[in-house]
Amino acid sequence: QVQLVESGGGLVQAGGSLRLSCAASTRTFSSYHMGWFRQAPGKEREFVATIKWSSTYYADSVKGRFTISRDNAKNMVYLQMDSLKPEDTSVYYCAAAVGGSTFLLNDSRYRYWGQGTQVTVSS
Repeated sequence: QVQLVESGGGLVQAGGSLRLSCAASTRTFSSYHMGWFRQAPGKEREFVATIKWSSTYYADSVKGRFTISRDNAKNMVYLQMDSLKPEDTSVYYCAAAVGGSTFLLNDSRYRYWGQGTQVTVSS
């Protein structure tokens, strides 16, 4: 299995920024398709962003504001969140998929998940 440990969540005012980090315990990190998902209270978990090697894809709701990146040498994936809005308030999860040639946007495609980190954006 792959263990994923998230950090970087917290409380921020609208318009502010946070960077989420996810550390992966695997010897083959570069082969995994990594993603970020979020789940707000009372809502279903939704796709946020994904990265496969150097290719990225974002949900419409975060395009232009969030940036996903990875450092394969450090087994890390990041989510830089700028211009945060109250509606971004959610528990954010990182996840790892076994791979594929296409972007993986559905949470069912991800085999491994972190514990989640809370992001709260105040008005």
